[in-house]
Amino acid sequence: MSWGTELWDQFDNLEKHTQWGIDFVEKYTKFVKERSEIELNYARQIRNLSKKYQPKKKEEDDNKYTWCRAFHSTLNELNDYAGQHELIAENMMSQIIAELTRYTQEIKTERKAHFHDGRKAQQQVEASWKQLEACKRKFERDCKEADRAQQYFEKLDADINVTKADVEKARQQAQMRHQMASDSKNEYSSYLQKFNQEQNEHYYTIIPNIFQKIQVMEEKRIERMGESLKTFAEVDRQILPIIGKCLDGITQVDSSQVIESYKSGFEPPGDVEFEDYGQAMKRTVSETSLSNSRSDNKADRSSKGKSKTLWPFIKKNKSPPDPPSPSAVTPDPCPTPQTPKQSKEPLSHRFNDLMTSKPKMHCLRSLRRGGSNPEDFSHLPPEQRRKKLQAKIDDINKDIQKEMDQRDALTKMKEVYIKNPQMGDPNSVDPRLAEIAQNIEKLQAEAQKFEGWLAEVEGRISPDGSYTEEPSSEVQSKVQPETAESGDEFDDADEEIQPTIGTCKALYPFEGVNEGTISVAEGELLYVIEEDKGDGWTRVRRNEEEEGYVPTSYVEVFLDSNAKGAITYI
Repeated sequence: MSWGTELWDQFDNLEKHTQWGIDFVEKYTKFVKERSEIELNYARQIRNLSKKYQPKKKEEDDNKYTWCRAFHSTLNELNDYAGQHELIAENMMSQIIAELTRYTQEIKTERKAHFHDGRKAQQQVEASWKQLEACKRKFERDCKEADRAQQYFEKLDADINVTKADVEKARQQAQMRHQMASDSKNEYSSYLQKFNQEQNEHYYTIIPNIFQKIQVMEEKRIERMGESLKTFAEVDRQILPIIGKCLDGITQVDSSQVIESYKSGFEPPGDVEFEDYGQAMKRTVSETSLSNSRSDNKADRSSKGKSKTLWPFIKKNKSPPDPPSPSAVTPDPCPTPQTPKQSKEPLSHRFNDLMTSKPKMHCLRSLRRGGSNPEDFSHLPPEQRRKKLQAKIDDINKDIQKEMDQRDALTKMKEVYIKNPQMGDPNSVDPRLAEIAQNIEKLQAEAQKFEGWLAEVEGRISPDGSYTEEPSSEVQSKVQPETAESGDEFDDADEEIQPTIGTCKALYPFEGVNEGTISVAEGELLYVIEEDKGDGWTRVRRNEEEEGYVPTSYVEVFLDSNAKGAITYI
């Protein structure tokens, strides 16, 4: 996997990541240096201790005793032991610290050169874009001047009081303006082709090559760190074998982890489309076109007024993420309509952020809940959002498995109590089993909610890894008018009070912390306004202003006898 193709829009993150890698090398170098100083100090203290207890001349007669000779041998061995620690410090200084210090300076210089080339390439594209904008504005201005000159010529041509000299002068002026507009058009068209070529070369050749060099540099840094760690282990193995064994495992690295951490899933931008301001000039000014060009000019102006101008640098609003699927635990009373898909991504969106992906807009439900990071991780790019949702689902499944293990253990304990009543009361286990059942149900509902969001994200990521944010523009154009009307009807429906179809009693307390739910206390009586539709939720009302959804398993429902499908849920 190559950084040049996968991380084309992550310039800032790569710059931070490589700087963090260099900082880590410097941090490790400082650690080894301090460790060598400790070894030297320890060796010095050991030598001083050995020297302090060496026998003096007047105590030489004590050597005749075996324990004295053993003690003196121990002091000599301790002196050699200090020499081993000095050797460790010397090897660390020469084999690790000196090498890493030199390599750090080299990698800093190399990294600075690579990112300098990247910024230089970006500045060239920005300058080329500004030049393209200048050519386009000049083309537009010359077209307007040509139209005004043509109108002025036609006005003089129709006026019988104007001399032929003035009419001829106006005609020549109009021809000159048309020629200038034609030259501006050719210049704009030529520079547009040049800009598109430079942009393609920037995103598909220059930036990938620079990022590839950065990847090679980063992989060499990781290899050098691995070699230093192994050297540290080998130098220290004689005294600290346990640490050496632990460091043996630090040998494998994988640069693809950087891709998994920063990959956004978005596609590179496409070409900028040509904008033709010269459609109004479909005629040529000549001696025989003085009278019949007036009607053509009117038609051209009318057609020009109906044309739309597409500006590549205008920011486009990203459509908020789709609401969760109906299987999610939290009912979503405010589905957000999607906007039609834009054909091109604005180039300024990339320049302003230096090829860094923008987070997606939070959905309305997440904004209402508050907080900077919504529960469905919709603020992240699609690839990162998918990883976060999958990790959340895995954690919930682990919690469910723990609860199920506890349930199985309590069930076996209850069976033992039933067979041997003297060991315990079987009924004492029931409250805990009921609590575990409620916990499992809550966790399963939570998992179902995140699985719905995960399915939504995976549905938007195409098999080739690209991210499809909205449906086709043709389908959206058909849906958009209906969406606006349905929004008005939805607002009216919210203000309308639905009739009650029965009552219910809360069997357990429930804290409605999510949007659309309502908190209830154990034993509380409420009105039922919408029965369970098969998703495990019942809509209830406390008064005219407080209503929401509660889990069906938490209440006992009593529907009116005249209500359709009147049943009792427990």
